Amino acid sequence: MTTPPFDDNPPASERVTAYDERHFVTYLRVLDAEAEGAAWQEVATIVFGLDPAAHPDRAQKVYESHLNRARWMTTHGYRHLLEKSREA
Repeated sequence: MTTPPFDDNPPASERVTAYDERHFVTYLRVLDAEAEGAAWQEVATIVFGLDPAAHPDRAQKVYESHLNRARWMTTHGYRHLLEKSREA
């Protein structure tokens, strides 16, 4: 499974963005890995294709920022998707 091109930090918007929509599967993969107790280094390697040994700060930043955005999606972002579907 390939991950769409990603930024080191996902958007910090209070609305679901096009970036978020492209990364729904990425967010699910990160959340699933966390729930299974996977090490962040493993997630950074498998999901993002990063080398935590070569670039530990960046790899951890990418992992943590996407995990935080994935958590936001589960607590707040989904509401915006529901609103969007009602408008259609």
